[in-house]
Amino acid sequence: MNIKDLRDGMRTVEVEGEIVDISSPREVSLRTGGQARVADATLRDESGSIKLSLWDAQIDSVTKGAKVKVSNGYINTFRGERQLNIGRYGKLDIVES
Repeated sequence: MNIKDLRDGMRTVEVEGEIVDISSPREVSLRTGGQARVADATLRDESGSIKLSLWDAQIDSVTKGAKVKVSNGYINTFRGERQLNIGRYGKLDIVES
């Protein structure tokens, strides 16, 4: 699947690309209580780019320039921007670092 073809509301998304940028992690309060770290990465392939949300251990496993594969992700729009989420049932694999 190409990034340019991703649309809001899509589920079971599988996409590969390169991490071209990662924001500094920030602490957020969860709806269930507790705290978590989240960072925004930019994932790019030959067709375009999309914001990818990384949580806790995912942040430490990815570096700028790494090629990754997201399996079973989903797309939503947050503050007017499309983003790719891995979610509870999704998977992030490092293809090449």
